Amino acid sequence: MSTLVITGGTDGIGKALALHRLRRGDTVVVIARDPVKGRRLLDAARADGVPGRAVLVTADLSLLAQTARAAEEIRAAFPSVDALVLCARHYRSRRTETAEGYEENFALFYLSRHLLGEALAAPLARAPHPVVVNVAGPGAGLELIRWDDLQLRHGYHGGAALGQGGKLNDLLGVGYAERHGPAGIRYVLIHPGVTATGFSGEYDAATVPHIRSMRRHAKPVEAALPPILDAIDTPPAEALSAFVEGRRIGVDTRAFDPVAARRLRDLTEGLLAQP
Repeated sequence: MSTLVITGGTDGIGKALALHRLRRGDTVVVIARDPVKGRRLLDAARADGVPGRAVLVTADLSLLAQTARAAEEIRAAFPSVDALVLCARHYRSRRTETAEGYEENFALFYLSRHLLGEALAAPLARAPHPVVVNVAGPGAGLELIRWDDLQLRHGYHGGAALGQGGKLNDLLGVGYAERHGPAGIRYVLIHPGVTATGFSGEYDAATVPHIRSMRRHAKPVEAALPPILDAIDTPPAEALSAFVEGRRIGVDTRAFDPVAARRLRDLTEGLLAQP
């Protein structure tokens, strides 16, 4: 049996994945911001009579302190972790800063994934076939990154924030594979396609019709699971790989530039080192 850690595990793809793996008998650690939704997931698991073990860790991953505390709690309870699946994100039509002073999308969609991957590297390395699955949207161009304004203080747009966040996660995967691939940890970037999830977010009036249209045409959650399950069950041999709707794409292009990945890591470490 495996031990999985899932962010965004109380809605959409994350929830469906959690319940699927619990039915297989795995231990599933769900990091959830909303304790009510977390308890509903545990209740749903109990109602299903699943053989697996569900563990809830409550944390707001847009806050670095809570992300670090969640990782510490997981490390203390689970010396070995087979898979870390990163699903949590939240759309905001208006720019919002967290209590710690970070732009909310940047903190949740990028910084939390960076911190969790690094904090759980040791328990992942102890597993026989460890993998980090980053559900984002690989393959876009580097032009999405505003290197001089990563937190979008100027000209903020919710779609641009998520687009840049997805690109930052591509480079996060490049850098992670470079550092932790030798320890056997595989990093898989996955875009499952437009899926009928909860579309977590706060939308302005101009964005609502677009979200309604996406919901009408989106694939069911269950259809998004196969590539994620494949990555967990049989991680690719390469340290880094990327898939779009089940189709493998190359990671040897400029879109996955290791120099840009190192630049991003340097900027990230400098930002996190600030008091």
